[in-house]
Amino acid sequence: MLWLTGDTDADALLASQPLALLIGMVLDQQIPMERAFKAPFDLKERLGGALDPAVIAAMPPDDLAEIFGAKPALHRFPRSMAGRVQEVCGAVMEHYDGDAAAIWTTAADGKELLANVKGLPGFGDQKARIFVALLGKQFDVQPDGWDTAAGVYGEAGSYRSVADIDSPEALSKVRQFKQQVKAEARAKLPNPG
Repeated sequence: MLWLTGDTDADALLASQPLALLIGMVLDQQIPMERAFKAPFDLKERLGGALDPAVIAAMPPDDLAEIFGAKPALHRFPRSMAGRVQEVCGAVMEHYDGDAAAIWTTAADGKELLANVKGLPGFGDQKARIFVALLGKQFDVQPDGWDTAAGVYGEAGSYRSVADIDSPEALSKVRQFKQQVKAEARAKLPNPG
């Protein structure tokens, strides 16, 4: 069972609609993970009950930004993230005939899967590797070499990212790991005194 939002309906949407999962990953930055991955459910409701990449890609940008910014906003940066989601939906239409799952179902191996994900707007190396790990660990999308393509995020039991969260306990472990990494980074900063 997928456990990314703490909301049964939102998690069910992520598990059943590849575009929802992709949008959640796009939004997973600078806001709590649960909020980012619940946003596709809220967006679907605001769009009248469907997430359609063709509709989202074709919307006037200001209209989509208004939907993202309606209270409660879908993201801390509603205008820029509405634009990013619209760009991703455009890429899904242009390169995958509107089928978000084709990003991973057409990949012959992990290397191609990573390249497909990195080819999407807003997916740098780290985010792409985390998404590959999420697909492999929680959706059994495991073409040859997927774990290598995911890098450290593909390691079993690593609790480094959203890819490892399948329960409240796992969420706690991931948060502890991230806090430790931040503390180590702060410790390496030069002392201004």
